Order: sequence, then structure tokens, then C-alpha cells
Amino acid sequence: MNDYLIINNVLLSAILAWFIAQTMKVFILAYKQKKFRWGLYSVPGNFPSSHSAVVSALVVGVGVVEGIDSAVFAVAVILAFFIVYDAKVIRGAAGRQAQSLNKIIEKIGEGSEDIDKLKEILGHSVLEISSGIIIGIICSLLVV
Repeated sequence: MNDYLIINNVLLSAILAWFIAQTMKVFILAYKQKKFRWGLYSVPGNFPSSHSAVVSALVVGVGVVEGIDSAVFAVAVILAFFIVYDAKVIRGAAGRQAQSLNKIIEKIGEGSEDIDKLKEILGHSVLEISSGIIIGIICSLLVV
């Protein structure tokens, strides 16, 4: 079982896609903020989408290894759809709600330093998602 994990190219392509997307994100944010922080590896949102990179690498890898007519490919496609949908629509809505709540907190809680601002950038733009998908496809085609 452990040997299979080492040579599982589908899994390796997904991990590589995550690593490349997150590394790009870290360096892009470090450039924008003029400060490098390793903690940016766990930041949601921003360019490119690591969620999209991972699931697209997984879908392409499963399609190549198992075939696009397999049940496993169908499951991978459906799960990828929900993950990308969540990254764009659901987390985007949560980010907009956080913006509204932060405005309310500013007005009501003036002078109060006990309340932390909510993170507003949670979802992804179409460009961020598309770039993640491209990274995932390339990683999968190179590794699998």
C-alpha cells in the first residue's frame, strides 16, 4: 500500500499542482505586500486557485489512467465541479458577507478593539480559477 502512494502519479500530479499554485500565490502576495511570509501557504483565495489546480490535476490524471468512460472519472468530474463552484460562488458570497459585517462592526463598534475584522477575500475570480485549472492540467499531463 505504501509503495503505491509513492508511485501514484495521479496523486503526485495533484500534490505538485497544489505546490506550484501555492508557491506562485506566496511569491505574488510577497511581491504585492513587499514582505515574504511562509504563512501565506495557507491563505485562501488570491491568484491562482490551488483548489482548482488540485482537482483539475486529479480529473485529468484519473481520465488518463482509468479512462474517461470510467465511474471513477465521473466521480472526479462531479467532485471537481462542486469544489470549483464552492471556490467561486459560495466562498465569494461569504467574502461579501464579511465585507458587510466589517462595515457594520466599524460603525457600531467604534472605539472597541476587542472585535477582529473578518477575512474578506475568501473566494476566487474566474481568472484565478482558470489559472488554477491550467496549472492542474499541465501538471497532470507532465506527471501522469
